[in-house]
Amino acid sequence: MSNVVIRKQNGDKPASVAPEQTWDPWRTMRALLSWDPFREMAAFPTIEDRGFSLAPAFDVKETKDGYEFRADVPGIHEKDLEVTMTGNRLTVSGKRDAEKEDKTDRYYTYERTYGSFTRSFTLPDGADVDRLNASLEKGVLSITVPKRPEVQPKKIAVKAENPSVKS
Repeated sequence: MSNVVIRKQNGDKPASVAPEQTWDPWRTMRALLSWDPFREMAAFPTIEDRGFSLAPAFDVKETKDGYEFRADVPGIHEKDLEVTMTGNRLTVSGKRDAEKEDKTDRYYTYERTYGSFTRSFTLPDGADVDRLNASLEKGVLSITVPKRPEVQPKKIAVKAENPSVKS
């Protein structure tokens, strides 16, 4: 138990309490009803301040027939995507434009990213870059790079030797 010292003004008379320090249940209720939790949020930083940029993640898979690249690119239109080949280097570029911002609107969060991106992949020898195929369906970019027939695995039959006659 701690020692609590009670100090009184004017001897034994209790200290006078200022009107703003008295508890008013109606003032408390008005304060609760007028509380706006979003008003107390700090201004949301811009994309540059946050360090976020538009960079879709890719899944890259090798199959027996070729290589498959898939990326989620929601909100990016076909005309805003570009797939190029330079030697054995596959480059995917694109952009997503920001929506028109109305200065009278009040944003509470701003998490989606806008801007442009470029991703490059080096393909192994044996990729048939002349038959590369790219498609965009439901916000998923799919790129297929087949293997050249000469580098695809071939099954080799194993033949049993005829039993030789013992000499």
